[in-house]
Amino acid sequence: MRFSELAIPGVWLVEPEQISDERGFFARTVCEAEFSQRGLPASYCQSSISFNPRLGTLRGMHYQAAPSQEQKLVRCTRGAIYDVVVDLRPNSPTFKQWASAELSGSNRLALAIPQGCAHGFLTLADDSEVLYMMSEPQNASLATGVRWNDPQFGISWPMAPVVMSAKDAACPDFAG
Repeated sequence: MRFSELAIPGVWLVEPEQISDERGFFARTVCEAEFSQRGLPASYCQSSISFNPRLGTLRGMHYQAAPSQEQKLVRCTRGAIYDVVVDLRPNSPTFKQWASAELSGSNRLALAIPQGCAHGFLTLADDSEVLYMMSEPQNASLATGVRWNDPQFGISWPMAPVVMSAKDAACPDFAG
């Protein structure tokens, strides 16, 4: 695997190295030794998917509060998404900054997101499916979010959202 750290410490773009032959290809998506060298978990206690039938669907910006903060490994298995991470860690040198990557079923990239960061995405294609691996079980009482277009972050989205849940639309500005 190839790892590229984005502008936020602990946010990694993970690219599987494909071994190809006449059958297609084979690639590792998680390796305990390579993940642990970068402070990433190699095992996850929960896995979820989201299916998004429409281009322009926005999900986010979500995170799980302490004491159940979670690390995530996110991969788009079908379609394409513009994936965004916002650093909400007060002691981080990139506090309130954001980083993004395009993930797609074609490029097979994954984004590793550390604890203390909010995550969201905007679909760039119809019928996009996203796989999430989480280091902590979902705890609805600690699930929270911040507004996707909070001016404190200045996220540059590639287009205006077309579809968004009422809950995501009602997320507050970040109070930190």
